[in-house]
Amino acid sequence: MTPAWAQRQEAVLRDCVVSPDVFTPMVDRLRDFVRPYQYALETEAGKRNVYLYLAGLLSHLPRKNAEDIATLVEVERQVMQDFIGTALWDHRPLVQVLVGEVVERLGEPDGIIAFDPSSFPKRGAHSVGVKRQWCGHRGKVDNCQVGVYMGYVSRRDHALLDFRLSLPGDWARDPKRRAECHVPEEVQYRTRQDQCLEMLDLWGEQIPHGWVTGDDELGRHTRFRHDLRERGERYVLGVPCTTTMRDLEAPWPAYQGCGRPPKPPWQSVTVWRHALAPEAWAHLTVRDGEKGPVEIEIVTRRVQTRLERKRTGPEEWLVVTRHPLADKGTVEGQASPDACDQDAHYGYRYYLTPTCVAHRELQEPSRGELARVITAGTCIEASFQRGKGEAGMDEYQVRTWEGWHHHMALTLIAVWFLIGETHRGQQWTPALTLPQVRYGLSVLLLEVFCTPGIDYICRQVSRQLMRNELARFYHHRARNCIPPRKSRREIQ
Repeated sequence: MTPAWAQRQEAVLRDCVVSPDVFTPMVDRLRDFVRPYQYALETEAGKRNVYLYLAGLLSHLPRKNAEDIATLVEVERQVMQDFIGTALWDHRPLVQVLVGEVVERLGEPDGIIAFDPSSFPKRGAHSVGVKRQWCGHRGKVDNCQVGVYMGYVSRRDHALLDFRLSLPGDWARDPKRRAECHVPEEVQYRTRQDQCLEMLDLWGEQIPHGWVTGDDELGRHTRFRHDLRERGERYVLGVPCTTTMRDLEAPWPAYQGCGRPPKPPWQSVTVWRHALAPEAWAHLTVRDGEKGPVEIEIVTRRVQTRLERKRTGPEEWLVVTRHPLADKGTVEGQASPDACDQDAHYGYRYYLTPTCVAHRELQEPSRGELARVITAGTCIEASFQRGKGEAGMDEYQVRTWEGWHHHMALTLIAVWFLIGETHRGQQWTPALTLPQVRYGLSVLLLEVFCTPGIDYICRQVSRQLMRNELARFYHHRARNCIPPRKSRREIQ
């Protein structure tokens, strides 16, 4: 090993040395962190339970549902299940506190608001909003719930801020299922694009940003792109590989002397991409990845798009990216089946960005800036991985409208605490990552809530026995027969 490599290896390993200052006193900081969220709740029970539930989400538990969290923090199971599943407290004040804190710490004038649906596979048919629909988590049509999320991406970090549960039309029209899952009367069917616009209208002025981005599920709808332009928002939205457009920079066909002068033909973006010369692609390094630099190739072209029913649409810039198939998933996130295409060596994605917003002409953005916005989609996917991998975002066991929103709000808050602690710890340990912070906190929480000893063991075993016996009791009651008591054994 050459001296340069040996020195760098030594420096890299030195960045991994963990100072005790990273984790002391982290539990006290969690209590201080929770206070603004407790003040946003009205009841004393809610203020107490929000800390306990957050502690459970950040703990070592393999399944972070209300029952397991109640066992960890030693409260009645029904108390925690009611707090999450049916209690009438509003999650929106908590989201307002979260947004303010994220803006204060991560806000940048050219930050990126990213919208992305995320699916949660379900087996039954009774959870609110569940139906057979496209499930990005499994890459196929399956039984699932879908939430629409708004995230924020800056050069400092990224975080999820707000969310909406996508309520399918057949659910919105079914009074029986609405009543069973406590869906409020004012909630009606709304498209996911409308839900994104609702969140943008609610938070757009408070959150500093220069771009809006989303995947092809949003970008394929021409009305959504129109609404963003009318709001003066600059966007980079994915579109499917079947999108029809006309290349405005291509040479026009020769005029034959009669009739209207011909224009460049309409064609799909895939067909147009096949005709590109190899030198048209610009090579960019997006960021440093764990396995080396993440690179991307990009080409842009001014095009005219089509609206529904083959009507002529506005001028936009088409952005096409390609990356080696071996790097699949490192630049762009998951999407629907027609979001991309590929050949023997590369995968291709397609995006549109406006040439004009709110009747104001825009300069063509640089390719480096476009690449930065496009890769924000990967950051939002990473945010979902943080939530699902570290804070139990997908491990809820609630069926009601309130329960889903309560759990999601507290999950986003838990991840935000981990982000702040990671930034703090990197002052001493530059290589520190969010999963290691969560691991350290989970060990510290064990010391708070678990004091191993005979009394603790007796309490936990008794709790499990009571749960089992109550289940047996209610099974017998459903059959209208008194359950027999367990007999005491006589020791010979």
